Amino acid sequence: MGVPAGPPDRENTDMMKRFTALAAALGWLSLAAQPASAVTPTEELVVKAQWTVEEMGENQEFGQYVRKFMKNAKGVLIVPNMIKGAFIFGGEGGSGVLLVRNEQGGWSYPAFYTLGGISWGLQIGGSSSQIMMLLMTDSGVKAMVEDKKLKFGADLGVAMGPVGGGAEAAATLGSADVLVWSLSKGAYLGISLEGSIVEPRESLNGEYYGAEVTSKPIVMEGKHRNPHADPLRNALANMPTE
Repeated sequence: MGVPAGPPDRENTDMMKRFTALAAALGWLSLAAQPASAVTPTEELVVKAQWTVEEMGENQEFGQYVRKFMKNAKGVLIVPNMIKGAFIFGGEGGSGVLLVRNEQGGWSYPAFYTLGGISWGLQIGGSSSQIMMLLMTDSGVKAMVEDKKLKFGADLGVAMGPVGGGAEAAATLGSADVLVWSLSKGAYLGISLEGSIVEPRESLNGEYYGAEVTSKPIVMEGKHRNPHADPLRNALANMPTE
């Protein structure tokens, strides 16, 4: 007959508890240490677009006009990080997302675009800005969705949105296809997009939706969805329209 096992040794029990706690802590640490690359560039762009919408709507200088025109906007193109650098030749570019309002008044899922331009002159320096463009006409939305390359000023009428005491200016902007507001480090930046080119980025659509598709099935037909973009869509839908 074997000898019955006695009560577990207290020291061994304490050691097992400490080992279990350490293993759990290491598990949490390993989760917390996941690389930032776990977030894809397209996901990061959509999140930054949401922040841009919220910041533009709350801006003290022109937020009231963004909110005012938003209620009649047919679509919106958001470029959260427009980079401009210059040394004799000036160049600027950035990726953004286009969303279109549907017949029920809700917002589509985003399609990806790039915005860029080149200028010539004696200039040097660089800057980064956030840009939000409201598409105010059906023709503006159609051109953005169906054309492969658009030039602002030639293919689309573009105007800077009113700022501060621009109530009179606001009344004269009804014919513009696109109204533009821009921020640089939180301050208003009166840039001009005349001559800038906007093009779809179907490869980024593919990364975000798992299928390389054109803009129209995403923003006009609702054939592709990604719940990750719902906070951006909600930020647009919930913007006060005072």
